[in-house]
Amino acid sequence: AYYAGLLGKYLLEKMLNIPVDVEMASEFRYRDPATSKNTLGVVYSQSGETADSLASLREMKRRGMLTLGIINTAGSTIAREVDGGIYLHAGPEISVASTKAFSSMSIATLLLGLEIGRYRQLSIERSMEVIQALGSLANDIEGVLSLDQEIKLLASKIAKFGHMMYLGRDSLYPIAIEGSHKLKEVSYIQAEAYPAGEMKHGANALLGDDLLVVFFLSNNFLYDKAKSNLAEVKARTSNILVVTDSEEQDLARGTIDVIRVKRVSDWTQGLIFNVVSQLIAYYVAVDLGRDVDQPRNLAKSVTVE
Repeated sequence: AYYAGLLGKYLLEKMLNIPVDVEMASEFRYRDPATSKNTLGVVYSQSGETADSLASLREMKRRGMLTLGIINTAGSTIAREVDGGIYLHAGPEISVASTKAFSSMSIATLLLGLEIGRYRQLSIERSMEVIQALGSLANDIEGVLSLDQEIKLLASKIAKFGHMMYLGRDSLYPIAIEGSHKLKEVSYIQAEAYPAGEMKHGANALLGDDLLVVFFLSNNFLYDKAKSNLAEVKARTSNILVVTDSEEQDLARGTIDVIRVKRVSDWTQGLIFNVVSQLIAYYVAVDLGRDVDQPRNLAKSVTVE
């Protein structure tokens, strides 16, 4: 849920031009963050029962903050205690690793932004951009799901690596973090994520024979910057899988492969790339013989500290 909140930060600040901070519930409850009674506290939770999230909600209420829940489970404790809420209506999520709940939380965040925007002079043009992007999202995701056999064939290549690094810029950075998290959850391959522009500040030292880089590259306003970051990685390793909505053919040079997705609105592009990362995690885990639905040492709802 934290990574959905981080993606929400990028989207809401761009849409509404208001500052958004994102906190790990396990950290928020024990530190003294700067808040006021004019701060809206939003709690993301699939189960609505996570102990740290519930404790953080109660701390926000103690501070006099207005609270809002973005919750999948109707009637859960968090859903009952927040001042207002948005139910995701995503249906039961049986697997420990969250998939549809993440996507639904991000969609709910965009809808929340549209509603707040009605009172903050959000332009009709921008509102229509978001509405149209959401209206075509189901078909756009279906297009990504049609790539499942392509990704399945790639899984055996990916599964040979003992370490993976996910890279992205702007709103694709939270997607990179979520992708690395999903992979380590279900495949047990050590994975981490960085903003692509930060590689030169230390992470380049990790590039080597046993590490695969998954590079999320969108043909947006940062395309040239991100391509430059990709070139820096290519100069050090050819163990790169590029996921892109660009049709530029030269991107495949110096990589193990390129997965191409449809170019969609910047408002929903993260969700398209995220479905690709979910398919990667799933098929790699299956290739390695892992229990995708019930990974070791993990529980669906963490109800104790």
